Amino acid sequence: MVHGEHNRSRKNGGFALIILGALLLFLAPNIYPEMPGLGTMALFGGIIIGVIGFYLKFFRDRVKQE
Repeated sequence: MVHGEHNRSRKNGGFALIILGALLLFLAPNIYPEMPGLGTMALFGGIIIGVIGFYLKFFRDRVKQE
């Protein structure tokens, strides 16, 4: 088929990573109130996971095209 690759949906998981990062960002201080070090690591982990998901969802294809 000529347009087989063009019509195929791109499921790269970027949106799922954004959601997971947001959940970690908001829930981390409530999950580990007695261990502030672990809560801080989960907070930064949520930010990093969200940034990776945002890159995969919105910027990865634009960087390849240039």
